[in-house]
Amino acid sequence: QVQLVESGGGLVQPGGSLRLSCVASGSFFRIYDMEWYRQVPGKQRELVAHISRAGSAGHADSVKGRFTISRDNSKDTTYLQMNSLKPEDTAVYSCHAELQTSTTSTLAQYWGQGTQVTVSS
Repeated sequence: QVQLVESGGGLVQPGGSLRLSCVASGSFFRIYDMEWYRQVPGKQRELVAHISRAGSAGHADSVKGRFTISRDNSKDTTYLQMNSLKPEDTAVYSCHAELQTSTTSTLAQYWGQGTQVTVSS
């Protein structure tokens, strides 16, 4: 059973920083692309950042220059460093990963449970 577990969310003042982590656990062969999404109630889920296994990364225009995605393949973990946070960054942030559970399996999609980020004074 593969699980993605996020941590690092919380309440922060505008202009502050948070670092989210997403760790994959369980039995699997390899993790490929990893992404961070966010969602506000009543709105569509938004892709915030993505990173390939080789480290090629991209960020949404709304967070470019403020957020940075990274990963540590040896720890099966992806991070989202969030700086200069704004109230409009308030959302539930979720991790998504594509991975193979074995050397012969096809790619499967997994989601974490999400972590709340609230930016408010």
